[in-house]
Amino acid sequence: MTDEAPSHASGSAWDHATDSADPSVAEHVQRYLRTGGADGYLEGGTTNLVLTTVGRVSGRPRRTGLFFGRDGDRYVLVASGSVPGRERLPDWYLNLVATPEAEVQVKAERFRVRARTAGGAERERLWRMMLGRAPIYRRYEAAARHEIPVVVLERVGPEAEGRLSSG
Repeated sequence: MTDEAPSHASGSAWDHATDSADPSVAEHVQRYLRTGGADGYLEGGTTNLVLTTVGRVSGRPRRTGLFFGRDGDRYVLVASGSVPGRERLPDWYLNLVATPEAEVQVKAERFRVRARTAGGAERERLWRMMLGRAPIYRRYEAAARHEIPVVVLERVGPEAEGRLSSG
């Protein structure tokens, strides 16, 4: 594995990512990508994005679909996994902890992000926001033996700089 991040240009390694091992998630991701989010953006009662991380063991791109919320220009994810009460944190979250740089697709727009885990009052505020968007997280919280991480994704690169200078 090199220290260089994969290229984010069309036709890059990110386009050849391995999808989630969960067949329903992999199918959702494929529909989302095939239609530019027209089929899959609104699913499960809330908004969805496609997240591509760098595998912490393989160093290869890994892709999954996730519910998300918005907090200003930031994207918010909940690292609950897909099975309430499962002790292990989701692979996508562990990948982001190891390599915070990732790629996101929201509808047809693809961009680079840097992830961090929210803490303290920020985490509580964002957790409440996400509970309002996806009440299913209450079930995950009740079954969890640990605090469920809340992840904040912030744009990086030219897209972020353009947004900051124009706002």
